[in-house]
Order: sequence, then C-alpha cells, then structure tokens
Amino acid sequence: MEGNVTIKSTFQYWLVKHPTILNFKWSPGETPCSTPLFLSVTVISYLALTLLLSNIPLPLIKPRRLKPVTVVHNLILLVLSLIMSVGSFVTIFSHAPHPFWIICLPPKTPPTGPLFFWAYIFYLSKIYEFVDTLLIIVSGSFHRLTFLHVYHHTMVLVMCYIWLHTSQSLFPAVIVANATVHVVMYTYYLLSSLGGRPKWKRCVTEFQIFQFMSSFIGLVWMLYYHFNRDCGCSGIWGWCFNIFFYVSLLLLFMDFHSKSYGTSKKDF
Repeated sequence: MEGNVTIKSTFQYWLVKHPTILNFKWSPGETPCSTPLFLSVTVISYLALTLLLSNIPLPLIKPRRLKPVTVVHNLILLVLSLIMSVGSFVTIFSHAPHPFWIICLPPKTPPTGPLFFWAYIFYLSKIYEFVDTLLIIVSGSFHRLTFLHVYHHTMVLVMCYIWLHTSQSLFPAVIVANATVHVVMYTYYLLSSLGGRPKWKRCVTEFQIFQFMSSFIGLVWMLYYHFNRDCGCSGIWGWCFNIFFYVSLLLLFMDFHSKSYGTSKKDF
C-alpha cells in the first residue's frame, strides 16, 4: 500500500505539484512565445518556407541517412504526447477544483496553474511538429505533403494559442484526447521509420475521425452548461473558431479516408 502511495505522490509531484507547473502563468509578452506577433510570424514563416522548399530543387537526403533523424523525431513526439496525456489527465482529477472544470471553466478563469501549463506545453509541441513537414520535403515524399497536412499543422497552433489567450473551456479534455491519439499515431510512425509495416494505418485515421466527432459531443455538453448556468463558461467566443476548425478538419479527414480506404480498395 505504501508503495502505491509513493508512486501516486511521485506522479502528482512531477506532473502537477512541481513549482514550475503549479505556479505557471500565461502572460502575453512575458511567457516565451506568447505574443500575437510571435504566433503570426511563426505561422507565416511555416507556410512560406513550406511553399518555397517544396518548389525549389533541393538535394534529397538518402533514406538510410534520414532514418535515424526520423526515428528520434517520432520517438520524441511519442514520449511527449504520452507525458502530456498523462499529465493533463492526472491534473484534471487531482488538482482541478471540480471535475466539472473538464467541460466548463468559470468565466474569467485566469490562465494559471497546472491545467494551463499542459496547455502551454501542448501549444509548444505543435511548433515542434512543424519538423514533420521538413522531413517530408527533404525525403522527397511530396505525395504526403497534402493540403490536409499543412492546414492541420497551421490551424492547430492557432487553436492552442486561443485556448491559452481566452482561458477556453473544454481544452483539458481535448488535450487528453488529442495527445492520446498522437501516442497511437507516432507509435505507428516510429514503427514505420524502424522498417516495420504496421497493418493498422487505417485505424490511425479512423481514431482521428472519432476524436473530432467526440469533440462535438463535448461541445454540446459545454454549451448546455453555458446557457443553463447564470455565470456561463469561460472562453465561449474562442469556440467559434474551434467549431469552424473541427468541421473543416472532420470533412478533410473523411475525404482522405474515403480516397485512401474506399470500398474499391483493400484495407491494408
């Protein structure tokens, strides 16, 4: 019993109660990478460099030389996604004043503490994920450089910034769900980069589609609380962007799924 208590306490300290996490505060202009200017420059630079590098003749890196970089990159994102998923989950059930906060944050909730720390780490991880695009370009796998890929990477970063900037409700549940999906996705990519041929690529896409569909259920639940409570929920206007993004992303993923795994094609 004591061993279980020790493990639990250790998890809570390193994922919730560490001073850096417990005392975190999102403050535009003070927190690194937190200004609207930084966000704008980052997004514009990503789009411009992607367009430029994909349209000029670059010397391609041979697969055997690129393989170690790809393996390390996928491993980093796999481990980071797992930590973010577990960290957010533990924070929700050990630190949030009420489980109700998973769905609806009280109005004017300050962006401080462990919940927002993990939102910040999630936001920074989306910048690092831009490396995905670079690896696609230098490997010459331009068939993977789709509109869906670039659109997804760009808009997710904007969405994460809005979470922090508006103290948007429902984001803790979205982080757990999305990070969990990315654990599965980057496990697949890691195995592929190691030379394996996992037979569940289709499941990764369907898992992503399921996540987006589930987000709409969470949204309806949050809106119910917002309009049936006197005080409402925090960051409701930020959800206007999320609704547009989720609908567009769901349609793009379903189109990708249809083209990749149509009834006329074999699943694997």
